[in-house]
Amino acid sequence: MKIAAADVVVTSPDRNFVTLRITTEDGITGLGDATLNGRELAVVAYLREHVVPLLVGADASRIEDMWQFLYRGAYWRRGPVTMASIASVDMALWDIKGKAAGMPVYQLLGGASREGLLAYGHASGKSTEELFESVRDHLEQGYRAIRVQTGVPGLRSIYGIASNTTSGGNAGVRYDHEPAQRGARPAEEDWDTRAYLRHVPAVFEAVRNEFGPELPLLHDAHHRLTPIQAASLGRSLEPYDLFWLEDVTPAENQEALRLVRQHTTTPLAIGEVFNSVWDYQHVIREQLIDYVRSAVTHTGGITHLRKVLDYAAMYQVKSGMHGPTDVSPVGMAAAMHLALSIHNFGIQEYMKHGARTDAVFRQSFTFEGGLLHPGDAPGLGVELDADEAGRHPYEQAYLPYNRLADGTVHDW
Repeated sequence: MKIAAADVVVTSPDRNFVTLRITTEDGITGLGDATLNGRELAVVAYLREHVVPLLVGADASRIEDMWQFLYRGAYWRRGPVTMASIASVDMALWDIKGKAAGMPVYQLLGGASREGLLAYGHASGKSTEELFESVRDHLEQGYRAIRVQTGVPGLRSIYGIASNTTSGGNAGVRYDHEPAQRGARPAEEDWDTRAYLRHVPAVFEAVRNEFGPELPLLHDAHHRLTPIQAASLGRSLEPYDLFWLEDVTPAENQEALRLVRQHTTTPLAIGEVFNSVWDYQHVIREQLIDYVRSAVTHTGGITHLRKVLDYAAMYQVKSGMHGPTDVSPVGMAAAMHLALSIHNFGIQEYMKHGARTDAVFRQSFTFEGGLLHPGDAPGLGVELDADEAGRHPYEQAYLPYNRLADGTVHDW
């Protein structure tokens, strides 16, 4: 199956998405997600100027060979721009292979290992009452696991709270669905770690008292803590039996997780900013984490993330793939096919895309009884409506950043 054409589609229905579309000489089209929130055009340039010229005339059936060629052939390896670009090619080739075979991608990966994928949603609130209302809403939507994010008294705007005020081109949009503000500069937010550490345990105590001991609860610290602060938070949350505590400390300092592990038995998830198996080598081998958080989109595609998860399985580490709304429906579908096939699945993050996004990307996956399923359409099960995509041109947007009370830039 020779590749006849490849083009990069940039569209911004509810937010910016970058999609690679590969077409073979016999007319089969495959889609890949290359979205990198806040740095989308860097990936567009890498694809258009360096990758697409290499694809035309290549054999679309040689997925592993193409992955190695794009990774090793560039000499400069890894990094989010490179790996998102490679991921989009990889996804598109799996999509093509599935369509050529008349089978969903998960069947090509060895078939289903389960009936569906337990998914968690994002409940949040500036106050306890608002948080309870959000948890109830997610339960009514069918979620059987809930991530809990809470406002902190004295802080006006922090990560993960749906009701945070949005402005500019984002005015009126749920903040947790699209924190990247459309405009010329990123939004500035505030942070106070001591106030956060004092407040969060009481919030989880209230949630457990209200919703009982059985509901799986998750929480994201979003890289904002030092190792000893992270250890303190993990220990203080032990009575509330979290499913996981995510990104407790900046992921670049992997040795920090040793200190966290020494002080708490709260399960740890990390990796949404990782993009290769080398980022995970020590934390998996030394069993410093319990869940791999990478997205297929940012970790070299199905081919590479499957290798990461096979390595993780040797150490009883499970998947918890990143699934925010800045992973397009194409990237989400790829995650579902991979998650359905592997043995060491843990949980899948799932934030529902908006109506405009669903009109651009027509999807076959289902969400029923708290479980996701990619569907049985050939390939990934997502089709791009090019006309609809063209109605939503790119808009410049940046993720927010934090400053402490004294003006110091802090991890967001």
